[in-house]
Amino acid sequence: MNTAGPTSITCERIQPTRAVSSLSDDVAEGLFSAPRTLPPKYFYDERGSLLFDRICDVAEYYPTRTEDALLRAIADDIIGAARPECIIELGSGMSRKTRHLLDACVKRGRLPSYVPVDVCDEVLLASGEALRAEYPGLEVHPMVGDYTAGLGNLPRRMERNLVVFLGGTIGNFMPDAALDFLHELRAFMVPGDHLLLGADRVKDPDVLHAAYNDNAGVTAAFNRNVLRVLNRELDADFDLNAFEHYAHFNPLESQIEMHLIAMRDQRVHMRGLDRTIEFHEGDNILTEISRKFTHAQLDSLVAEAGFAVAEHYESSAPKFSLVLARPT
Repeated sequence: MNTAGPTSITCERIQPTRAVSSLSDDVAEGLFSAPRTLPPKYFYDERGSLLFDRICDVAEYYPTRTEDALLRAIADDIIGAARPECIIELGSGMSRKTRHLLDACVKRGRLPSYVPVDVCDEVLLASGEALRAEYPGLEVHPMVGDYTAGLGNLPRRMERNLVVFLGGTIGNFMPDAALDFLHELRAFMVPGDHLLLGADRVKDPDVLHAAYNDNAGVTAAFNRNVLRVLNRELDADFDLNAFEHYAHFNPLESQIEMHLIAMRDQRVHMRGLDRTIEFHEGDNILTEISRKFTHAQLDSLVAEAGFAVAEHYESSAPKFSLVLARPT
């Protein structure tokens, strides 16, 4: 358990309900096979979380500001329908957009408790303290854990929970994994609970390309940060300057695919694994996918996972969806 001072909030760890691969396992499986891959969860150390927060402000990256504007417009409707006693946010980050929901609660005269769930203690503590300062009386209970490791040990603090999963993160899952995750989320929920799911929509490939290749290079720094994580955690010697960020839209799979491309032949030593890996010029590592959905695909996914759609809100161009659903 972590504390930042005698009056500070603390982070509670969520015990996984199933075996979770370690960084060493994922690197051994993902980098030493073809095609080379790394799970995107390793982006989000403290530096990576702060870089992603910067991505949200770059001009080309529409998802955050589009979802933010949509959530601001409908927050009162969502709170009126869900009437949450507790808001649980998976992958909360800096909890930027959550403030719209809290503002709507304040207008209705009752603050719920807030349970942010993320993998980085430092970010959870900083955002939690900021929220408590902005919303006097708000109970914040940060939970540290990997939500892909199972939700069976996520505590129920109140009767009516609003589970929030924003940012289009559902698109980072492969199709079967997305359905499995939502099934597991459904098993945690009971009648009276609601799910608020954010998902990006299919749109002009040029808009998508620009969003993941910003001119300021913030997304490139975010992508390369995963190599910094490997250097620190596995005592590796990746040269970050020897890899270029590359993201493109795959129309057949309707997804953005983000890569790191080796710009020269090189040999990388991973002393923590006692292994060496060879890269040739042009070799790539797939670090993330971001699937884009149609309106119908989203409704179908939610229904197949055991939810009934209460409302499907969507922005005007660029399209983005927020789906409010309840367990059937």
